[in-house]
Amino acid sequence: MIHLYRILLSLFLTGVSLLVLYFGYIRDLSIYIYPALTFITSLIIFYGEGKLFPKLKGDFLFCSGIGAVIGLSLAYFLSAIFKDLHFNGIHIFLSFLFGLIGIRAGVEFAKDPGLSVFGGGGIGAFSLGSREKGAEIRDKILDTSVVIDGRILDIADTHFIDGPLILPNFVLREIQLISDSSDPIKRARGRRGLDMLNKLQRKGSIEVKITYTDYTDTREVDAKLIKLARDTGAKLVTNDFNLNKVAELQGVKVLNLNNLANALKPVVLPGEEIQIQVIKEGKDENQGIGYLEDGTMVVIENGGHLVGKDVKVNVTSIIQTAAGKMIFTKAIK
Repeated sequence: MIHLYRILLSLFLTGVSLLVLYFGYIRDLSIYIYPALTFITSLIIFYGEGKLFPKLKGDFLFCSGIGAVIGLSLAYFLSAIFKDLHFNGIHIFLSFLFGLIGIRAGVEFAKDPGLSVFGGGGIGAFSLGSREKGAEIRDKILDTSVVIDGRILDIADTHFIDGPLILPNFVLREIQLISDSSDPIKRARGRRGLDMLNKLQRKGSIEVKITYTDYTDTREVDAKLIKLARDTGAKLVTNDFNLNKVAELQGVKVLNLNNLANALKPVVLPGEEIQIQVIKEGKDENQGIGYLEDGTMVVIENGGHLVGKDVKVNVTSIIQTAAGKMIFTKAIK
């Protein structure tokens, strides 16, 4: 795709030079020589940009070049108007001014939304500019599960995670489809995700960007997320266990909020005393059940008659299961 962009831009520049010479009433051999030189020079610059401009990418140059051409074209037509008014030298000022404006506009377009807005599989707005080798990439791509979960909002407020957070447009579409579902549970989850995104953008505690990069060769959102992360070098933020494993197998760095939550659970050791509210009776006789703030189940021996009360208990043992951690305790009289 980038080769097509380069050739089209070279032809466009050649056509512009031909028009300038034609309207300048030049009819000798130079009307063919200068456009040919423009075409050859353009190809040399665009295909040699990797060596001439090692820190810039082809699509970045393409957008800035198009902006410069548009700006110079506007300056040319405006100069023709002022020429009739006998303002000498105005064309130089206009060419310089509109050329800079055009380049600036092209650079901003390359950053957001970039060439991917035309349906290409480009790497998006946040990697079009220069990126030195070895430089740390701070971009973090959000998947659907982590947006609906909502805990990313609290984590962003604590500044334990830095931005920018990248929200792909195909993830936003999936959340919108979920919020429009006929299933009331799915609809509530989708609307929760949209509310969370609105709060995240309004708070401004962390930068949030939307990228319109898409991959038309696949319809699966998970596959698109992995491709986007691989193309940009960004980290993938998710709660999805299966997506986590597949992404890691393909060399993508993953930040799993469930793993973070498990790592931050308070450590309780046998012999310690904790305060717990007995919520319900357990399966065994005269057994009470309570929960810590992080959701860890606490089993109180001889606590069946203490339901609804806050009691102080002594930790006797801790068992780690596939479902999580269980703490066994005895009530302190």
